Amino acid sequence: MKKAEGAFLTISELADDLAVPQHILRYWESRFPQLRPLQRSGNRRYYRPEDVVLARRIHHLLTVEGFTVKGAQKALAAGNDGVDPVPSAVNQNILARLEIVRADLARALGE
Repeated sequence: MKKAEGAFLTISELADDLAVPQHILRYWESRFPQLRPLQRSGNRRYYRPEDVVLARRIHHLLTVEGFTVKGAQKALAAGNDGVDPVPSAVNQNILARLEIVRADLARALGE
């Protein structure tokens, strides 16, 4: 069963989503103060949508970008994730192409 968009995830669901063991998520909680899931009785963790986004950013920084934990902490604290922002001209180009695709899809569904 797939949860609705915006639903809270348990630690096992998030661990499966990121393909990491649960203890890694607990370790990240100790190293990244921004990652604070809700804890209910029995210390059950529930990750809010913003926690899930942050965990994915941390995972990306550590596994894809190759940051160390210390480097990922600095990147998150700086607020740019260590990645240069995409120039607005590129964003406009992507937006224009997406609008063309959207129009094509609408036309195809209308036929």
